[in-house]
This record gives sequence, structure tokens and C-alpha cells, in this order.
Amino acid sequence: MSTLHEPPAPTVATKPRPDAADGGDEPLGGAVRGSGAAGVHYADTHAADYDRWFGKPGVTGATVDTLAALAGTGPVLELGIGTGRVALPLTGRGFDVHGVEASEAMAARLRSKPGGERVRVTPGDFAEVPAAGMFSLLYCVGGTFFELPGREAQQRCLTAAAARLAPGGVFVLDAHVPEALAVAAASGVPEVVSETDEHLILCHRSIDPSTSTYQSHYLIHEADRTRHLRVRFHYVSPGELDLMAERAGLRPRQRLGSWAGEAFSRSSTYHVSVYEHR
Repeated sequence: MSTLHEPPAPTVATKPRPDAADGGDEPLGGAVRGSGAAGVHYADTHAADYDRWFGKPGVTGATVDTLAALAGTGPVLELGIGTGRVALPLTGRGFDVHGVEASEAMAARLRSKPGGERVRVTPGDFAEVPAAGMFSLLYCVGGTFFELPGREAQQRCLTAAAARLAPGGVFVLDAHVPEALAVAAASGVPEVVSETDEHLILCHRSIDPSTSTYQSHYLIHEADRTRHLRVRFHYVSPGELDLMAERAGLRPRQRLGSWAGEAFSRSSTYHVSVYEHR
């Protein structure tokens, strides 16, 4: 899950930057899986490799800890549940976990894992939050919310999520701070997302302020080939996100600078935002 920090000297980073342990954008985030046939095909194509390439146990542990502390008694709903990287550990802690997922291949990977049969997955575009019921926690992690194709879809998702929140419930999502994205993109320094004996994954980003979008470019080097994955994100600032949430009937409860619980400050490059009913 990924990435940003102060730009180092102009050489390839030799290890993930510090906030890579906090989260960030996922190359197969849920909206890519929910924004039409091309996005679903993209996720289906790479579902078998997703956990091997992008699974980060340290990130997952901090994310699950924070979500579990916010979840109340459940049930909980993940938007863009994917292969169950976060959902399955929550299930293991006793929560009744539901999910929305457009890619059948990703959902099949989830079901094949221990405990996967306990997670109820609704197929569909998570912008519509098609799952039935009310939830004490809705969450969308790995920057997945910002893969939705523009402000209209993002606003629709926030409104639908608010309608599914039980009294006292919260909606949680994470994202990069746009100014930090711009600094990282301008540095031209690729980030090492993952390095093992089998592969090396590098990421660099390009940003277009005129459209409030950025692209994450993942170069996946393996012994027999190199693959290039491109994912587009529609970013908003934390303040803009708060305004969109207000239109959906939500208000900020808390904002953190990382999944590990760091305070959000003027130097933060990343945020975890928690919303509740107004």
C-alpha cells in the first residue's frame, strides 16, 4: 500500500520511505475494480499476484488495530474489499465483516483464504455502497476512495456511506496530502515499494493540478519480465474532503497522520480521516 515522504537525494531509494508503513495508494484499489469493465479486467488480470506484490504485514497490522478500535460492536463494511488483506484479520478478531467488490477474481482470492467463507461480499461498484444493512464502521483504505472517477462519484459514495452508518458509527478513509504528492512527483525519485529475492517493485508518480489527478506508475521487475502498472487517482485536500463529507451529512471526528496513530500536523504527508453523522 504505499508511499510518500520528503524527497531524498536524487537517487533510487534503497528502502521504503517512512510513511510507506502508513498506507497510501494501492495499485488495484477498489474503485479501479468498480469503475467499469476496463477496471474490472485490470484487477482480474493481476488478482493472483496482488498479495505477493503489495502485501505489507506491518501496514496491515497498524491498519487493523486502528479500525478495530473504531469498529464498536459491528458489523463492519469494507468498500473495495479486494483479496481480504484487511478484512480477514478483522474477521479473525471476531468482527462480522462485509465487503463490496466488483472483481470476481479478487473476491475469489478472498474466499480461498482461511476464514474467507465468513466474509459476505456484495458484487458491484462501491461508489453506490450496494451492501444491505447498517454498519458501525465503513472503511475504504489504501487510497482506494480516490480511484473513483471524479468528484461526483466521490460525493455519491460519501452520501451512500452515510446512509449505511448505524447511530454512533464512523466512516474511515486514508489518502496522501496533495502538497506532498506534488513534492514527491517533482523530485523524480522512485520509491521502492517492495524488494524480495523474487521481485523489485518501484513506484513514481506524476501529478496534474489542472485536473486534480495523479498517476502512480509501478514497475514490477521479476526474473523473467518487467511489468508496468498505471493507476489514476482523483485527489482532494483534507479540507475539500471535509466539505464533501458535510454535504453527505457527516462531520470530522478525528484525523491522524498515519495508521500508527501519529498526530496530523502541518508536516504530515498522509492522513487517516474519521467521519461521523452530524
